[in-house]
Amino acid sequence: MKEIELKYGCNPNQKPSRVFMADGSDLPVNILNGRPGYINFLDALNAWQLVTELKEMSGLPSAASFKHVSPAGAAIGLPLDDTMREVFRVDRDAPMTPLSNAYARARGADRMSSFGDFAALSDVCDRETALLLKKEVSDGVIAPGFSDEALEILKGKKKGAYNVIRIDPAYRPAPTEVKQVFGVSFEQGHNEVKLDKSVLSNIVTENKEMPEDAVRDLLISLITLKYTQSNSVCYAYKGQAIGIGAGQQSRIHCTRLAGSKADNWFLRQSPKVLSLRFLESIGRADRDNAIDIYMSEFDDDVLADGKWQNIFSEKPERFTAEEKREYLDGITGVSLGSDAFFPFGDNIERARRSGVSYVAQPGGSIRDDNVIEACNRYGMVMAFTGVRLFHH
Repeated sequence: MKEIELKYGCNPNQKPSRVFMADGSDLPVNILNGRPGYINFLDALNAWQLVTELKEMSGLPSAASFKHVSPAGAAIGLPLDDTMREVFRVDRDAPMTPLSNAYARARGADRMSSFGDFAALSDVCDRETALLLKKEVSDGVIAPGFSDEALEILKGKKKGAYNVIRIDPAYRPAPTEVKQVFGVSFEQGHNEVKLDKSVLSNIVTENKEMPEDAVRDLLISLITLKYTQSNSVCYAYKGQAIGIGAGQQSRIHCTRLAGSKADNWFLRQSPKVLSLRFLESIGRADRDNAIDIYMSEFDDDVLADGKWQNIFSEKPERFTAEEKREYLDGITGVSLGSDAFFPFGDNIERARRSGVSYVAQPGGSIRDDNVIEACNRYGMVMAFTGVRLFHH
């Protein structure tokens, strides 16, 4: 297929709209179900690149959950324990595969942001992963293939309108990419920078001990940032992104936003949250929303009399700021990547509050010494990658 006509562009008034190959060749994608839109394709093609690189780096099936051309979550296919299953809304006795583990983790990084996501899978979609997708509010999925059973499951989603895209895994883009803005053409080389262990070799802090798990997580954060709208920062832990701050004008705002998401990821695993008792009538999305509010400073929106009765079967105890801080203070070993240099040490000060022990950033700021000093103060390990990862 050389061209796919779309319903409209980013907005309904932007017509006509299509995707096609400028050289007249066949598109590298086939639509197996649904009618993907303009933003769906932007999400799908960016997410596919991300999971392909995660798979190449880790050797494990990988998945991403995209919204508005940035990842809400990304992960490799490590097993889930019982707590993770509960937090990620996976039935305790549901059979799982490495690929379905990867999507459960990617979707579970930030369930609020992943509502209505476009998913990407590095491997052929299997039955177990299709069953996870079937339960979630999602716009579509892209993968190199689908088992017959998985495709049948997905075709039944959204009353038959769920978007299923198969991409040719052998496809490689031209070395030069072109786009237009306001009628002006922009041309640049495709970003082929390879993110592997070599980019973490320049450790500039006093502490130089970087275990393999930290190397893996730092690379996950950097690969994720390569396909995140800049400025961007990513916290990663145990094989997945847990907090992504995208598209902020100030880097400290990226670090704060991503850090608050990472904090929520950890707090959802706390005994206080796991003990919440919901009404059986509460759906998955409403439950996620209630948990997010319960952990926030606006918890009265779900705890006030006349409100909690509509959500919980018994009134929860308030999760105080002191209790949350005590819980988060026990967390260490988190990895943090940045798509450009940290200009001030305040980013490190914020990062440590979310358990960050390992940092990767390009370096090159006139205040590098200040950032290194902040890392040394807290015993962090920081590598200068020398690689900027802006994405627009």
